[in-house]
Amino acid sequence: MQYTAFPYSDKPVSRLIFGAANHDMQDNRDVDALLDAIFAAGINAFDTARVYKESEVCLGRWMEKRGNREKMFIITKGCHHNAWRKRVTPYDIKSDLMDSLARLRVDCIDLYLLHRDDPAVPVGPIVETLNEMAAAGKIRCFGGSNWSHQRLQEANEYAAAHQMQPFSVSSPFYSLVDQYGDPWKGGVKLSGPENAQARQWYRENQMPVLCYSSMGHSFLSGKFTSDMPLSVFPPEHQSGENLEKLRRAESLAREKGTTVSQIALAWLLHQPMNLFPILGITREAHLEKNLGALEISLTEEECRFLNPEE
Repeated sequence: MQYTAFPYSDKPVSRLIFGAANHDMQDNRDVDALLDAIFAAGINAFDTARVYKESEVCLGRWMEKRGNREKMFIITKGCHHNAWRKRVTPYDIKSDLMDSLARLRVDCIDLYLLHRDDPAVPVGPIVETLNEMAAAGKIRCFGGSNWSHQRLQEANEYAAAHQMQPFSVSSPFYSLVDQYGDPWKGGVKLSGPENAQARQWYRENQMPVLCYSSMGHSFLSGKFTSDMPLSVFPPEHQSGENLEKLRRAESLAREKGTTVSQIALAWLLHQPMNLFPILGITREAHLEKNLGALEISLTEEECRFLNPEE
């Protein structure tokens, strides 16, 4: 496993991140064997959220039983909008954070992400509240999930002008395949030719990017093959361009004796951004396949072959 450290935290962070949004964890089932296997494989960064039903509770119980909290890099998210209102306010930040601390059974969150943004809200009070929570020892570093790079820059310019801790991590959708529409309601993506400016911004500043749905919502997981009708693929990824990318990934996987999912992950890991793919691992058998991506080397030509758009 490869590790690095995020700004404002001295803990190592595994290059691959476990996404705890699976149904078993959300339903608070016994997933101890799966979490044990993931941790034993060297993945110490676990990503959850206040709105993932009982996922935080499930993770907190496992950490308490194993006594491994200090070895873990815990990421959780708050301030997701609901059916009645947008929830990016100082009150919601504090309320959701305190709930997450209790549900996870911890005193401090390693990385706290605001799950959504509300561009109508000035960045100043948001930055000030997150700094207040960091000063109180409730969070170590913070960032935005589904925040545009323009809003991140605006927030960090405010932080710099007021000698405050900035947003240091971002979590948008990014995958070898593109995503169409807004299936997550308020999501932000980096894929596609229209987001070339955003990718350039991340290449220049090297802010860590935790890319969710890195397998394109199972498009690249091995569940589907390019000879299947497009109608069976996840709706938000249905396009001829994506099907062609799958064909190319299959071709390169055959050439290298590996799997499509490993090729897709390797492509992410070879991008000139500071990327950390979030993996929705639900079975121990899937774990080894994902880890194999760390050993795959791709040339610039092979990366362009897989995705000529970028």
